[in-house]
Amino acid sequence: MKKTVQIFSMLLIALTVMVSCKKDTDPADRDFFVGTYKGSVSYRSGENTITSSDGKVTVSKVGETYNFYFGNNIPDITGVKFEKKGDNSYVSIGSGLTGISIDASNLTIRVAKDSQFWTADCTR
Repeated sequence: MKKTVQIFSMLLIALTVMVSCKKDTDPADRDFFVGTYKGSVSYRSGENTITSSDGKVTVSKVGETYNFYFGNNIPDITGVKFEKKGDNSYVSIGSGLTGISIDASNLTIRVAKDSQFWTADCTR
């Protein structure tokens, strides 16, 4: 009986060590770049132009896509998919929504779609 308890104890210790040494989660997988970024933003559509040096962009994730909500009466950009580039940095992919790069502290937008143009240089 004593031998069984020793073997069981050793297995329990080994299991605890294996679980605690599990590979760390990549910070980008935890959506650290979801949140609000502040900086200069602009939007142009035809004769309508909106610019702000103290604008904001709020980033949210729904499923596999991201949404960019602007202040300053700038239309939102929704349904954006991303591809990982480098360490914890992502760039947008897909038709008409390329030109967005994001990481935990910087957001850059250069999007042209259907004669509309969005730009943002923001940090948090």
